[in-house]
Amino acid sequence: MAPLTPSTATKQPLGERNDSPPQGSRGTPLRAVVWNLFGNGVDGSSEERLMKQADILRELDADIFCLPECTRWDEDDERRLWWVANTLRLRPVAMVRSRLGTPVQNHTVLMYRPSTLRLIGRTHPARDRARLRPFEENDDRRDFFVLGTHLSDTGGETRLREARWMTDYAGEFLGMSPAGLLLADLNVPDREPQDGDWSLIPRNLHSRYRFVREDGSFGGVDRRAPHVLLACGWVDPQTITGGRRAPTVGYFYENEPVPWCLDYALVTGMDVTSYRTHYTPRARTASDHLPTIADVVVRQMRKARRRSLLCKGVLASGTGELQPAGQIIDPYRPTSARAVS
Repeated sequence: MAPLTPSTATKQPLGERNDSPPQGSRGTPLRAVVWNLFGNGVDGSSEERLMKQADILRELDADIFCLPECTRWDEDDERRLWWVANTLRLRPVAMVRSRLGTPVQNHTVLMYRPSTLRLIGRTHPARDRARLRPFEENDDRRDFFVLGTHLSDTGGETRLREARWMTDYAGEFLGMSPAGLLLADLNVPDREPQDGDWSLIPRNLHSRYRFVREDGSFGGVDRRAPHVLLACGWVDPQTITGGRRAPTVGYFYENEPVPWCLDYALVTGMDVTSYRTHYTPRARTASDHLPTIADVVVRQMRKARRRSLLCKGVLASGTGELQPAGQIIDPYRPTSARAVS
């Protein structure tokens, strides 16, 4: 297969990035994007859609990307992973395989921009997790963490179990900064179908999205996974911005014309200046999901607050999998040396 080369497609205007912290806030503005790439952006032997996706990701100009459904990116010595990373001048934190793993290798990839952020620590037991620091900072007062994941499509019970892996991080937790992002395809609709009309969804897919009663009959949308995340302290940015974003799915399949948000960027301990769906004609042809964009501000932790967390052991350096707070670790280690310079 011929090497991938960047597409020459003309950039579409996206509007100005909102990098202004809220009034009275002192912090570092950053952009995060989560986008399900729909089977790795490859159709048969054609990688044209992946090249289109890379163009769109470049235009979004984010500092952090979570990319679910990077199917078979482990093949050919991780060629697709490193083409995307080098094309966008990003560094991978991790490429985590779905625990199902069959019939092909399906991964979620978490990447960051090394010109704006430094990687302080990482781990990935069933989901990507990174501890990052704004590039210009010399201490941990603006450190934050990012979780990246893709929850199961098999049903609400499985997603609820998976969500419990991430509830601890919504507040003070051993070895973690009190500020963080959760970037995910949760596979959970954000609302009921219009007028409660479930006939808009194929009958064989109802158990994927709906609550299944003990007798096997169906209730409404099973939103237990995001509800438990929010109940434990994660915040939906829409409650901060006061606006409702456009759906991320519902345009691609003729037999699923329901406009839903399945993709989320939740926050804890951060300001949010913008939260929206990148709803453009070109993005609609590139995947069956649309990108979700969150512009956030990482606040500086007050000295008294930092001392308190250190005393409690919440910010203890070198705890668990994390490296000492002052040490910058190597990026994701590929099977061969292809790291972005």
